[in-house]
Amino acid sequence: MINKRLLVKNLLAHNDENSFYDKKRKVNIGQKEGKAKFLKHICALSNSNPKNNAYIVIGVEDDDQVVGVDFFDDSKIQNLINAYLQNPPLVQYENIPFPGLPDGKVVGLVTIRSTGKLCALRKNIWKYYGGSVFFRDGSMSMPKVFDIEIEDINSPIVSEIEKHAQNNIELTLDGVMDFMSNRHDGMETHYKVFKETFVLCWAGIPKHVNEKKFYSRVDIELINEQVKLFYSALDEVKIIHEENAFMITEYVALGLQNNYKYYPLEDVTISFKDNNTYEIDTDLVFEPPKFDKKILHHIYNANNALMKKLERKFPLNPGQQEDLKNLPATYLLCSLNGFEDAKDKLQEAKLYIKRYDADIYASLKEAIRILRKIRYS
Repeated sequence: MINKRLLVKNLLAHNDENSFYDKKRKVNIGQKEGKAKFLKHICALSNSNPKNNAYIVIGVEDDDQVVGVDFFDDSKIQNLINAYLQNPPLVQYENIPFPGLPDGKVVGLVTIRSTGKLCALRKNIWKYYGGSVFFRDGSMSMPKVFDIEIEDINSPIVSEIEKHAQNNIELTLDGVMDFMSNRHDGMETHYKVFKETFVLCWAGIPKHVNEKKFYSRVDIELINEQVKLFYSALDEVKIIHEENAFMITEYVALGLQNNYKYYPLEDVTISFKDNNTYEIDTDLVFEPPKFDKKILHHIYNANNALMKKLERKFPLNPGQQEDLKNLPATYLLCSLNGFEDAKDKLQEAKLYIKRYDADIYASLKEAIRILRKIRYS
């Protein structure tokens, strides 16, 4: 079993960017340019590594300083790959906790496994044309004409790197102690062993509603692999576990004028198998609430006016400050009720709200995350 944190450290320590490994400060698949570049790198790494895994490490500066990125839980990323690439590789995005990073910050690890077939863009995106084929030329992803069989030169190197990233009992015990004793002060913490192999830890702040137990600020990690499986700064989460499975239901609070209701967003089931493997199944169960379009139109225009004030650095009165707290949730409701530009407005608001208020910025990122989940499901 590979310890993913150790794998990232080995990649950073022993290899500059090359034909099987790339590193990024961040990626932004919410924008067309960022999505196109991400797909280009996936295509190039897949074609250049027909027999072995290839990797992208996200949250690392050019000098290999680990700065981290926001937790990214888009379990439908394979849907994006399948939609834009012919002969798409198998792609897995994992969130790797690293010591010293702030809460919610992780290192993103993208694992690309080629199917052995030539990968190409299925359709136009940004400045790349459908049918384009990319390969790695050193540390660069470049378009090339495919006319020869790719030589398998990376398999022995990647195999050795993965071998030196194998987990052991000491790493597992250290991980459990760190999770339970050091990183979740004041929170309820638990661990459970599945199949005598997998050690899963979770933490959160408990709350009882109608004899049901929910958690907020939930953090769930698979210690053996040093992978953060779930993280939520705001939403309510219900947790159930059985002998061989761990189930999570995430809820999202939506409403107007401080009248909120919790709606189930997604069911996640982690099933542990006898052959030292596990599967994560997700089921989007969200049913968007409907609100009066006239009220939403008024709120939408008010939100746009607030953004203009922040853009021009005008001061906000107390009422406008209160409206700004609700802006991420109300833009989200507008988007769910047919306001097509609301999602773009959320993206545009990131810059202005980030420098204005950290808590509202966290709410904004949650709203964008929810819309991303819905879009790719």
